[in-house]
Amino acid sequence: MKISRRAFIQNTLGALALPSLYPFSSFAEGDNWKCYEITTELSIDAPNQPVQAWIPLPLSKDTDYFKTISIATDGDAKQASVFKTPTGDTRMLWGQWDASSSSRNLVSTFLIATRERNTLSRQFNQALILSKEEHAYWTHATEFLPTDGIVKEKVNQILKPLPKNASDIEKAKAIYNWVVENTYRDPATKGCGVGDVKLMLETNNLGGKCADINAVYVALARSAGIPARDVYGIRVDDSARGYKSLGRSADISKAQHCRAEFFAKGFGWVAVDPADVRKVILEEPGNLTLNDPKVIAIRDYLFGNWEMNWMPYNYGHDIALPGSKLGGKGKIPFLMYPQGETKEGRLDSLDPVNFKYKITSKRID
Repeated sequence: MKISRRAFIQNTLGALALPSLYPFSSFAEGDNWKCYEITTELSIDAPNQPVQAWIPLPLSKDTDYFKTISIATDGDAKQASVFKTPTGDTRMLWGQWDASSSSRNLVSTFLIATRERNTLSRQFNQALILSKEEHAYWTHATEFLPTDGIVKEKVNQILKPLPKNASDIEKAKAIYNWVVENTYRDPATKGCGVGDVKLMLETNNLGGKCADINAVYVALARSAGIPARDVYGIRVDDSARGYKSLGRSADISKAQHCRAEFFAKGFGWVAVDPADVRKVILEEPGNLTLNDPKVIAIRDYLFGNWEMNWMPYNYGHDIALPGSKLGGKGKIPFLMYPQGETKEGRLDSLDPVNFKYKITSKRID
């Protein structure tokens, strides 16, 4: 049964109460919104066996910097549905084919809108607070984000020089500075890394990529009692700030990028990205150091701001893919890449050429 694009939009909207289709006039140029069409296409070559695939979908709730305009899909899956994790942090398109299927293709297209995010420049609002339940949720430990042991010891060392009455923003900035100054981007790391914070701190091997470096930030912040979370997503456009390493357009199949944020009373969720500071140091021309003006500028900018040439997928951690036959072994630390599974096991999500998936981005004027 081929999936109808129109039917899928209607069924998804009805079942999951996704946002109504926003008219483009809602994102007037004066509001600084930019619109993009993001398409994920995958094709799995596995004749005579059942197959499953999962495609990450955009952030489930609209924000002041990101909105989902529409979601549509196409393909020849025998069954296709939208699955949302029990916490609601992550949603995905789930396609299934049986052994009799002649091909296995799945396409998902999103229309989204983004605009620059400047969180610490807004006016203090005393009403911006988390409930006790929300605070507990965003400070809790997970398998890959421990908050005790060496993580607690390290954050205590980092915060020791601060006065006892230091604010959460001052603590978050101290943790940010420590991560920027003590981690490094390792080009040999596959994909975006895995974010095994405990292993990184125990071995004092603080190299990795965005999912490693920003996970260290989130775990340290949570250990200090500051609500924090990773935000998994993908770059959708070139950077307008003059950094070649901080953007990607057209074919964005390998442009996945994890960011982070912490919650500060009166300001809400505050954008940070220490991993991209280390990316600039490694990848921008000129053998840059922490003292280079370009690095100082982006380091200052990425505490409180995000350039929104990037689309968020979710906040999810330690995810069990629905329907997976791998049981506990099939759990993934995060969902930023398309996933596929045959009776022979999980496909390599970091290998779009052999997995045969492609993600593209197009600016809609």
